[in-house]
Amino acid sequence: MPAREEDDGVAGWSRVHEHDASGSALAVGWLRAIHLLARPVLGVPPDVLTGCGVLSALAAVWLTSLGGDALWLALAAIVATGVFDGLDGAVALRTGRARPLGAVLDATSDRLTELCFVAVLLVLGAPAAWCTALAVLLLLHEYVRARAQAAGLRGAGAITVAERPTRLVVPAVAVTGAALAPAGTPWTGWPWGTTCAVLGTGLSLIGLAHLGVGVVRAFGRTGERGHDPG
Repeated sequence: MPAREEDDGVAGWSRVHEHDASGSALAVGWLRAIHLLARPVLGVPPDVLTGCGVLSALAAVWLTSLGGDALWLALAAIVATGVFDGLDGAVALRTGRARPLGAVLDATSDRLTELCFVAVLLVLGAPAAWCTALAVLLLLHEYVRARAQAAGLRGAGAITVAERPTRLVVPAVAVTGAALAPAGTPWTGWPWGTTCAVLGTGLSLIGLAHLGVGVVRAFGRTGERGHDPG
């Protein structure tokens, strides 16, 4: 596994899980786009790109709090966060600047940006309880995967519906909806933050269960091979 790229960053996510995601046209297409975008910034240190991703996520929270037309800028900041998250891994990979500390910084920045995305939902009217549940599930998802990999799991364990791309899409939908229909989501009338927090929490629960099954199966296969007399 490349030292620079953490387990669920957009570009890093695609490459670390290359075998698992090989059947996903979306994942493959995004990875190719990121590598094309990386060409003009190959001279930029990957850690700088990582930092830019955190700053853009913080900007998304602030812009969301302004409301009105600033919501479109918040959407742009969320998209920029995803792009920076992919570029740091792509640049590190293509320039040979991958290192363990970079992987730690990348993983930390991803968790920080995801908490910023939860804050975006909170600003858009999501109840604190739903936001707390979503944040806990996001962190638990990555904790389980990291502990499994530390215990010897090779690969992702499972590519779930709650991976990094989904975590970007949920707040993006929330700010877009709030910009287009400030009165709330159709039929329910809920604030867009609430609707997307509920959606994100549901997807995170499904993703965590999927990951748990994948980890159990992976270690079960490992155990079977360990007892193979051959």
